[in-house]
Amino acid sequence: MNKNSKIYVAGHSGLVGSAIIENLKNKGYSNIITRTHDQLDLTKQKKVADFFSNEKPEYVFLAAAKVGGIVANNVYRADFIYENMMIQNNVIHQSYLNEVKKLLFLGSTCIYPKNSPQPMKEEYLLTNTLEYTNEPYAIAKIAGIKMCESYNLQYGTNFISVMPTNLYGPNDNFDLEKSHVLPALIRKIHLAKLLSESKNDEVVKDLKVNTIEEAKVYLKTFGVSADNVEIWGSGKPKREFLWSEDMANACVFIMENRDFLDMYYGKDKEIRNTHINIGTGTDISIKELAETIKTIVGFKGGLVFNVEKPDGTMLKLTDVSKLNGLGWKHTIELEEGINNLYNWYIYNSHNDKN
Repeated sequence: MNKNSKIYVAGHSGLVGSAIIENLKNKGYSNIITRTHDQLDLTKQKKVADFFSNEKPEYVFLAAAKVGGIVANNVYRADFIYENMMIQNNVIHQSYLNEVKKLLFLGSTCIYPKNSPQPMKEEYLLTNTLEYTNEPYAIAKIAGIKMCESYNLQYGTNFISVMPTNLYGPNDNFDLEKSHVLPALIRKIHLAKLLSESKNDEVVKDLKVNTIEEAKVYLKTFGVSADNVEIWGSGKPKREFLWSEDMANACVFIMENRDFLDMYYGKDKEIRNTHINIGTGTDISIKELAETIKTIVGFKGGLVFNVEKPDGTMLKLTDVSKLNGLGWKHTIELEEGINNLYNWYIYNSHNDKN
């Protein structure tokens, strides 16, 4: 990419897209195209076709997706498979029709089997059964990987798929129902701390409700009180977490330095698993994560693990040797990242931006 290349970042306002845009700007890229959902609904084929025909982007980062945690994935199953497949089908196909030079498709490590060998290598894709709670989302992302591979092989396009591990960082989603585990724990534990310190006005402001009584009733549904914070599952599952700005740096690095042909060796055999894992290669149990957040936030109460709720996949660690071999490694370790994100949340919640 040149500094004046026309770059379209789909999903620019989310955790992933906003981090990619910030990275591009910091590196001097100035011709970046974005559209809000109101301006361009990526599930609408005709609107996406018109956008690509009019704008003719040279490079595309496909970071737009419907995302959520274990609850949202399990409850809104139809929404997750339909919306994600529509988004990626429209953007990938129009990128081909409009001769985009390179596209980067972002998925998730939930594409791997529930009981995948650890750490998860790219070659483990489609070797066993998926985790049930997020199966619709995972199938959509697998379809995106195969779509990129298939267009590359049939049409000679240069579409690369990357599978980031669990991400966290600025502009994260802190919704108590639909957010991922790390931001959800930060907000729950923070609110429990405020309750324990009788900072009722701050609780009311954070939740945007009218009274502390209303706030307490609402928080009780999520297992949050002045004394305890309830966490789904046993706390034993282990997860890997990557700071979103590190992820963005990896994505831009790949876009700048690597092509689809770098993703496999030889052309006389079946071409599979050309995607790239993006992660740290280290993991932590949910229990340890919650205790770390509790210490950083300064909450003195207890953590209660509800074993009646599902754990999800027990182990989910990526093998990042392929990415490291291409020349990239993460820089932000977990404790530093949690500190950064908690400070970000405090600042934005105080400024009515959460």
